[in-house]
Amino acid sequence: MTANVGSTDRIIRIVVGVALIAWALMGGPTWAWIGVLPLVTGLMRVCPAYSILGMNTCGTKQ
Repeated sequence: MTANVGSTDRIIRIVVGVALIAWALMGGPTWAWIGVLPLVTGLMRVCPAYSILGMNTCGTKQ
């Protein structure tokens, strides 16, 4: 899969993902486990939704 998540987008996804997972681990709501999605997409630099929508925040032409 081709990377479609740029560096700023990646940092935001990782921070939000870690924050939501930490909240879930500290007794937060069950839905906070959704943080796994932005964390994984940030680490892998690939967002399936971006692929479907034809988006790319990498700054390079694909």
